[in-house]
Amino acid sequence: MDFHLLPLEEADLTKFKHDMQEAFQLGAAAWEENLDEEILPESHINKSLSAKGAIAYKAVVDGELLGGAIVVINGEHGDLDFLYVKSGTQSKGIGQMIWNAIEEKHPEVTLWETCTPYFDTRNLHFYINRCGFSAVEFYNPKHISPNAPEGDDGSDLFFRFEKRMK
Repeated sequence: MDFHLLPLEEADLTKFKHDMQEAFQLGAAAWEENLDEEILPESHINKSLSAKGAIAYKAVVDGELLGGAIVVINGEHGDLDFLYVKSGTQSKGIGQMIWNAIEEKHPEVTLWETCTPYFDTRNLHFYINRCGFSAVEFYNPKHISPNAPEGDDGSDLFFRFEKRMK
């Protein structure tokens, strides 16, 4: 498998967003019957892309765009805002390769953070068991994320993860 994690180019942006939204939508649909809401609005992707310190990466496997990530770097702190693998290509190690490449590209980061929905056991396994993150906080109606979108009532339940680098 020929893998490269490269900076996202403007020409790839539409496909990148579409594939990310589809992966998140299908991932949520696996856990929720009759899902009728958009899981990842384009506005959330745009907000991440425009954040100070944001870097978007595309994962190119055998010449094809099969995933990517958006990280936000602020000195020694890194936020993994989004990481996705194109639907239909999961379970081939691409997500792990994306994460490993991000760590290699950002040795200055000593603390990484990310969040994922509580119900997505696939993501929980990936972040904890494959990438070495630890669950450190649970966002819910009685403990709403300080980074939640305006108007969020906390009904979307999320775990916050941290990974301290050695």
